[in-house]
Amino acid sequence: MKQNLIAHWSFDEGKGKRIREHCTGREDNIHYIFNEAKYKPSSDPLWVKGLQGNALLFDGYSTWVSAPSDSRTFKSMTIECWIAPRSYEHGDGGRLSAIVNQHDRETKCGFVLGLFRHSSWSFQIGTGDMWYEVWSVSDPIPRDTWSHVAAVFDGADGKLALYLNGKRVALQSIPKNMEIKLPPAELLIGKNNKPSILHGVFTTNMFNGIIDELQLYDTPLSVEEIEASFGHLPNDQPDTVQRRSRYDGDRHRPQFHFIPPEHWMNEPHGPMYFNGQYHIFYQHNPQGPYWNQIHWGHSVSPDMLRWRDVPFALSPEKGNIDPDGCWSGGTAVDDDGIPVIFYAAGDKRKNPDQSVAMARSTFGKDGNNDLVEWIKHPEYVAVLPEGVGLPGNFRDPFVWKEEGTWYMIVTSGIPGKGGTALLYTSENMIDWVYRNPLYVGNSNKYPKTGDAWELPLLFPFYKTDKGEQKHIFIVNPWFLHASPHYCKYIFYWLGTWDRDRLIFTPDDEEPQVFDVGEHWIGPSGFVDPSGRIILFSVIFAMSPRISNDLGWFGNAGLPVEISMRPDGQPGVKPIVELETLRGAKLIELSDFSLDMANERLNEIEGDMLEIKLELEPGEAERCGIKVRTSPDEMEETLLFYDKESTSFMADRNKSSVEPDVEKGIEGGQVDLADGNLQLHIYLDKSMIESYINGTKSLTTRIFPFRHDAQGLKLLGDASTVVKSLEIWEMNSAYDN
Repeated sequence: MKQNLIAHWSFDEGKGKRIREHCTGREDNIHYIFNEAKYKPSSDPLWVKGLQGNALLFDGYSTWVSAPSDSRTFKSMTIECWIAPRSYEHGDGGRLSAIVNQHDRETKCGFVLGLFRHSSWSFQIGTGDMWYEVWSVSDPIPRDTWSHVAAVFDGADGKLALYLNGKRVALQSIPKNMEIKLPPAELLIGKNNKPSILHGVFTTNMFNGIIDELQLYDTPLSVEEIEASFGHLPNDQPDTVQRRSRYDGDRHRPQFHFIPPEHWMNEPHGPMYFNGQYHIFYQHNPQGPYWNQIHWGHSVSPDMLRWRDVPFALSPEKGNIDPDGCWSGGTAVDDDGIPVIFYAAGDKRKNPDQSVAMARSTFGKDGNNDLVEWIKHPEYVAVLPEGVGLPGNFRDPFVWKEEGTWYMIVTSGIPGKGGTALLYTSENMIDWVYRNPLYVGNSNKYPKTGDAWELPLLFPFYKTDKGEQKHIFIVNPWFLHASPHYCKYIFYWLGTWDRDRLIFTPDDEEPQVFDVGEHWIGPSGFVDPSGRIILFSVIFAMSPRISNDLGWFGNAGLPVEISMRPDGQPGVKPIVELETLRGAKLIELSDFSLDMANERLNEIEGDMLEIKLELEPGEAERCGIKVRTSPDEMEETLLFYDKESTSFMADRNKSSVEPDVEKGIEGGQVDLADGNLQLHIYLDKSMIESYINGTKSLTTRIFPFRHDAQGLKLLGDASTVVKSLEIWEMNSAYDN
């Protein structure tokens, strides 16, 4: 054991929930959300290969090590360890994402070594009377790479120093003969003693990544000793990959919907098909299952279903144009055949704090078909003109090209009137000229449409009998103030895009919906190689408490195709590629009475199913199907058509016996045309998507508590005829 070494955690255990501190032989607890999991089998913290043996992978929001409080004072101290961070926090409360600490900044006691925003890092100490800090900003800690870090407090000489890979990178003079006075707090590894708490649930200021070979000394190691301890950088790269497998056995996590490998997502965006594969990007917080420090996550797929995770496309960067977040946007392919991202860059130092930025793929140089590298354009390509639109709402650029001109629409609103999308044009994708609002809503007449329109989309949709091209304009409403309509709807209008006047004129000003529920939001879309308009969405309906217990938040809805049907109605349906995920066919029947069909259904259960059902209602006031039903019907979710209101509904009032799960009844009007109810339903753990007669959908989420809530039962009366029923098991789209 090295001289003056007072604590050493090697992290070589490789399994289990405790870790040995070698100087005392003490076993310290590793805290982890899945040590005692609520919705999946309990599992150990995340262990990975370390420098020589093993190391601990801290998940960024729930993993930390606690050790007993030490009451001594320190005339000097050295901390050294190997780390490989996966992400950097926003720095809530101005506090560090602690590597190791026993401190109370408010009482000016203790010490903390940790990371801050954009890879800066710091060592801070308290004497009981004063608080001192040393920072390294110009020599940051790289992500997904091994780094040896050391922090030295030399009380006698009055110095604080930081070392990165054996080299001193920061030095701060303080008064001589100071001593660190420790507070009566636990020593924590990976968690700040005084963290900020979000939504009353989520702990921030935590380390996300690998820690190995953490050592504390009660002496100031010399430059030579630190250089010797560092040695050299290892040849092997650290295993910092996000792990889908940590959620194995999760009762609620969808298995054939797009979902990020870990933590939080908002809307998927920028879908594109390039050089033989599909790409989807998404708003992502790699730190935990909550909103903060937004990155562009990125996955690729051969079929829009079987997604493979690739590195983040964009991350917030200090000294760049997007220090406070890389928010939603779109993609295009430039005139040289290179993919380009347009996104909303966040910078809270500016007013307004949102501008349109651009990044170009390095595909032209490296030929990497996964498009893993993107180079940001050094300046904004579009800003909100003074006096235009709704300040603070300028994001979600959507870009396309027509007849040699590039067009871009961006989120905005007109104060006192309603939402809009601001239209820009460009000849080269870089120099954009603001033209005018594309179309302005009427929030007084249609309050559900909100004050601003996020994620605007415009596509050619169909041609009339006279050959007139009609477009579809799609928006997500946003509200300046609290609203019962917030995060519930996607609206669309059919109408005429006038390229000469640069405006969209709807055929009918009343907004329409494809989904009659209250959870299908966050639209993004593209035209695939076959000419289909494909829409993606995002589904929430998750409380902070549930998200914390699950370790994830949000997933995409199923990709859907929208089109004008032969009967003249706009239609929505799941993409046909979903048939490739079918497993065993569980039932097929036709022209059965309701009772006879339900007898057959008694044998069938599941939480990953595809159901195709046609009912002739007869005299029944309501008809449909119960899903995720427990044998005693204490838990059940009803999907049914109500004849009197001509509406399709989802009744979740008994979907879970848990008291704090979102419940209620949602739905809207649906035209059954020939009078029969035709349902195409997908069950995927917590997700339920119903497609009704090809014209509408209803998307919702449930959290059944009981493991036996797996049954099905048809709804109607003795006059109801089951014209047809087919059910398949569905397979997972992911190989963990």
